[in-house]
Amino acid sequence: MAVDSSTPGQVSAPAWHSPFAVRPRLVLASALMLFLELALIRWTGSNVVHLSYFSNFVLLGSFLGIGIGILRSSRAKQLPYYSPIALGLLVAVIAWKPVTVNRGNSSSVIYFTSLETTGPPTWAILPIVFIAAAVILAGPAELVGRCFGELPRLTAYRFDLIGSLAGILLFTGLSFLGAPPIWWGAIVTIAFLALMVPQQKATATALSAALVASPLLVMVGVLFHESTRPENSWSPYYKVQTSGYDWQGVPLLTITVNGVPHQQAIPADSRLQWEPQYGLPYERANAGKAPKNVLIIGAGSGSDVAIALKKGAEHVDAVEIDPEIRDIGKARHPDRPYQDPRVTSYIDDGRAFLSRTDKKYDLILLALPDSLTLVNGASSLRLESYLFTQQAFESAKEHLAPGGAFAMYNYYRETWLIDRLALTAEKAFGHKPCVDKVGDDLQQAVVTVGLTENDQTCGTAWAGKTAITPPPATDNRPFLYLFTDRIPSLYLVTLGLVLLAGLIGVGIAGGGSSYRRMRPYADLFLLGAGFMLLETKSITGFALLFGTTWVVNAIVFAGVLVAVLAAVEVTRRFKTPPVKVMYVVLGAGLLLSWVFPDSWLLSMPVGLRALVAVVIAFTPIFAANVIFAKRFTDTADGTASFGANLLGAMLGGCLEYAALLIGFDGLLIIAALLYVGAFLLRPKGSPVVHA
Repeated sequence: MAVDSSTPGQVSAPAWHSPFAVRPRLVLASALMLFLELALIRWTGSNVVHLSYFSNFVLLGSFLGIGIGILRSSRAKQLPYYSPIALGLLVAVIAWKPVTVNRGNSSSVIYFTSLETTGPPTWAILPIVFIAAAVILAGPAELVGRCFGELPRLTAYRFDLIGSLAGILLFTGLSFLGAPPIWWGAIVTIAFLALMVPQQKATATALSAALVASPLLVMVGVLFHESTRPENSWSPYYKVQTSGYDWQGVPLLTITVNGVPHQQAIPADSRLQWEPQYGLPYERANAGKAPKNVLIIGAGSGSDVAIALKKGAEHVDAVEIDPEIRDIGKARHPDRPYQDPRVTSYIDDGRAFLSRTDKKYDLILLALPDSLTLVNGASSLRLESYLFTQQAFESAKEHLAPGGAFAMYNYYRETWLIDRLALTAEKAFGHKPCVDKVGDDLQQAVVTVGLTENDQTCGTAWAGKTAITPPPATDNRPFLYLFTDRIPSLYLVTLGLVLLAGLIGVGIAGGGSSYRRMRPYADLFLLGAGFMLLETKSITGFALLFGTTWVVNAIVFAGVLVAVLAAVEVTRRFKTPPVKVMYVVLGAGLLLSWVFPDSWLLSMPVGLRALVAVVIAFTPIFAANVIFAKRFTDTADGTASFGANLLGAMLGGCLEYAALLIGFDGLLIIAALLYVGAFLLRPKGSPVVHA
């Protein structure tokens, strides 16, 4: 094995012939790694509805695979042909047996419509997806690790970050264009071929091309078939499927997202005839008078907008987070509500829209804003999570004109959930709301509350909270569908299995030496876990401050990478303060985030809010990565130290679920404890720096 002279003591990976120099090869491999991770999350989630319950399941598998690939890179003798093979097999299996929602009943899921699933059960498909994600991502990570063995530490890390940023930007651009998955597959195929078909003898090159190209052609064929089906289209959030038909002479358009029946575009007259409860907010509010100005959050394909116009609204602001669903409604809704001059449509997050407008409304309506199937005890932030907190209801109250009202309806399935929302309205408005329940198993309900008690006319008064009614959700703990104050056993068992798989996988991949190699880098392991929690807190914080849209999320992800890259550049080019000083800066940044919570930032104008939020969020991220860069530079085994850091990030992804108990602000406390542990475990003395 060769030894990298720039980093004494490190064993470098076996060399292989490549048409690229090491720096562009590292950039391409890192870009492939991030792009492939994002594509897997999007595509598997669109075809396996169970991943809506475990939204970071693929992410955790990816972290495990990346860590294993980095560890393998210094001892692997062959190129990682297993990665494209696993990718082709996973796509073929999921396309053969997708998991979608079917009609039926399920006590574990809260959703407004069909519930039973087709395809493999949870216990079968989730392990397949998790293991496959790990194996698939281990391949590009192994290629990245090989490049790390050929470059100085921070130089390699710098180009790794540049490639990662390029991968995120490329995927974001495709999301903006609404590109179908065939584009993802084509880009991944080209990158794999460029990286894994070496310049050797013709026979060796042909064999490599066959090993790489054959499974990838299977993947491309599946994605091409899916992308060219006329009923399929792709939004930044979902695979959207539409089907139109007539029922009793009435034109209907059904919209399904990620395998879940989501909504129907129905003429307003027919909707009100078949389901008159959709007109109840207009009867309960404003003493039955037609509202002049209406705000509809979750406008979707336009049925609720059409009803508002039918009820005499003079102007409707229609807010919908998904541009594809809005555009489908614009083109195909039977009533053409979006073409009405009385309607102004916005593509935005509803909570963010409220925080940026000064308009007053006679009626604010949450019209079934339900992004995906939710499990009882969901831990991940949903697109609509910040719409149902007490602070959100208070924000709606501030935007009501005199005599106005706030209303919502959905299929809630559980009585305690209806009572929780009614209690939230009571806390925000100071009096009991009107609650109209529709008597079926799905428990549709309409909750309406006037600005004052005189501004509502109730058919049936709400009986009030019971002994089992959960308290209102809050911006810090926005888990509306979490009934208990405990982490559900389903999640604990799943996370335990994930960590066990990680321990076994690392041991196997390292040939028994992985843990011995990583033992000196326990501080880097804790730094990785802490960083993951900081990233999670940044994403959730910016989602509250600026919306849960894909644009905001992409900006935050890119911003985190830019902050990390800035930390590396500062460490490379300047004499940074001692590590102890940077730990003090990190602690001060965490304290700043704790002292000035997101609720304080929400009161600021948008421009100032953005500036202050960036400073508060990225100061600890920058400091933490200066610490990492200085420590990483001094390590004797670059691949083991980098792998330890990535596996620590996997632990951080599991610790994210602690927010179910202590809220997102509580993640700062856990991160602080992890960084204290990293500080105590740091090497003592003055190591020689290898930049």
